[in-house]
Formats: sequence, C-alpha cells, structure tokens
Amino acid sequence: MMSKQTLNTQKAPAAIGPYAQGIKAGNLIFTSGQLPINPETGELATDIEGATRQSLDNVKAILESSGASMEKIVKTVVFLRDMNDFAAMNAIYAGYFPNDPPARSAVQVARLPKDAIIEIEAIALAD
Repeated sequence: MMSKQTLNTQKAPAAIGPYAQGIKAGNLIFTSGQLPINPETGELATDIEGATRQSLDNVKAILESSGASMEKIVKTVVFLRDMNDFAAMNAIYAGYFPNDPPARSAVQVARLPKDAIIEIEAIALAD
C-alpha cells in the first residue's frame, strides 16, 4: 500500500483553504498551487518578476521540507492572469531550472485567489 504524507512548512505560505501545501505519495511529491505570497510578511508580490520568484521559492520550500529539491521536479503548471506576462515569467523561471528543465504547461486564467498574477504548482520525485 502506498504511503501518503502531508507536507507543511512555515517557509511557504499557509494554505488559504481546505488543502495541504503539498502531499508526498509514494515516490512523488505534489505541491498545491503557490501564490506569490511572502510567508514572513503575508504580502503578495504584484510585479511578474517578483511574483514568479516568490511562487517558485514557495514551491522550493515545500519540496525541501520533505528532503527533495527543484532538480527533482518533473512537471510544473504555471497559471498566469495575463499571457502578456509570459516572456517576463519565462526569463525568471529559466533561472530556477538551468539544466534539464521539467515538463511544463502555462495557461492564462480568468482569475486567481487573492487576485494574484501568477500561481505555480509542481510534481517532483521524492528522495
């Protein structure tokens, strides 16, 4: 039987609903979508470069709480409020995955929680 473990870290924003920051199931880790919220201040980044960094830093914190890392990510999904932000997001995103980037989908959505401009989720291999 596959084990299931809830991941929780203070280095990423607390869930704003009935969901976990992440779940480790067997040899996979699934993060919930990460808004660009600074876990220390609760502030929401509103420029696409800063927001992309914050969302990815939040994903990284969740992965590291279970002993994994960004290098273990196999798939991400990027939700953008405005597809015109794609190039700027992509420039920041590329810095987090300098070698062997994961598979990715990027979609424009009508609205995100807290009216955020980006949300990023990931699936990674567990150690």
